[in-house]
Amino acid sequence: MAAELTRAAGLGMTSQRSRARMIERLREQGIHDEKVLAALAAVPRHLFIEEALASRAYEDTALPLGFSQTISQPFVVARMLEILLDKRGGLGKTLEVGAGSGYQAAVLAQLTPEVYALERIGALLARAKLNLRAISQFRVRLKHADGWLGLPEAAPFDTIILAAAAPSVPSALLQQLSLGGRMLLPLGSGDQQLVLIERYAEACVETRLDGVRFVPLLSGLE
Repeated sequence: MAAELTRAAGLGMTSQRSRARMIERLREQGIHDEKVLAALAAVPRHLFIEEALASRAYEDTALPLGFSQTISQPFVVARMLEILLDKRGGLGKTLEVGAGSGYQAAVLAQLTPEVYALERIGALLARAKLNLRAISQFRVRLKHADGWLGLPEAAPFDTIILAAAAPSVPSALLQQLSLGGRMLLPLGSGDQQLVLIERYAEACVETRLDGVRFVPLLSGLE
């Protein structure tokens, strides 16, 4: 138990001080939403990556998780959340597609009490469950599922966020977005852009934003 508490608190490059430096760097990079910054500050990123890479946990870089997957760089996580929260009181009922090791889901859970997270790779899903349990985060509902299909049994969602790039907007996810809801995803099979989709009664409005690089959104289960 003592060892687990020590690892959660972090030492050296995984310490609370390193996390605080990450937050200051995000401010310098233009992230201004204090709710988003507080959410990232609350989650020990080093617990969501391989122990051998823990010393790099608070660098602003994506890191490998195995299975050809990565944990997104902190700036990209912060930027996506700031976009989704802009001029809204909160995220509401949220669906994350591509849970990976559970890091972004843990950050989302700081911002809304209702988070559903999908992961198609069973071994990664098992790791995410352990990681979330290690920080006593029980708000996130994890599901082994194909992200292209979403989670119709829990729809509609006020917010949908994708951590993998799709060549086109998945129609199932669009159908599961509530009226007034927002979906943010990396779009493109070559050059990728963040695309914000807002659903209104008359139509959906798309806004193209930053250039990004994500792993592809694949179908099927592993």
